Amino acid sequence: MKVFNTISIVLLLILGVSSCKQKTIKGDYFGQEFEVSDKAVKTSGTYDGIGAKDSLQTQMIGEITEVCQAKGCWMKVKLDADNEVFVRFKDYGFFVPKDAAGKTVVMNGAAFFEEMSVEDQKHFAEDEGASEDEIALITAPKKTLRFEADGVLIAN
Repeated sequence: MKVFNTISIVLLLILGVSSCKQKTIKGDYFGQEFEVSDKAVKTSGTYDGIGAKDSLQTQMIGEITEVCQAKGCWMKVKLDADNEVFVRFKDYGFFVPKDAAGKTVVMNGAAFFEEMSVEDQKHFAEDEGASEDEIALITAPKKTLRFEADGVLIAN
């Protein structure tokens, strides 16, 4: 009887611990499926410990503010009141729906900084539908928060 009680307690502890390790978010996966961790972050603070040439494997949660209207090949995600991150998809391996703006997303992949060239800024501005005058104002590289996702979960 004592062995049965010990086994029961161990099983309950295992179940309790494993149930705390992931969040339940219903939605559609794009790219690689993954388990959503309780450690998924909703803030740009993730970038505080990353150097100019470093990256951090992590999960981030935010609101999609913009999606490439040409193919769905990139998106911008609001992390907190002052910051958004530019997200590309690993190896150009998947796209997200062009109408996903406004939805919550969980991203699994690598967070890093990137200095975006003038050429790339102009390309993305063109994808966003910026006018030629707006594009002409882009004249200097820009340091940006970046994320390369190997999978995303867009909440329903």
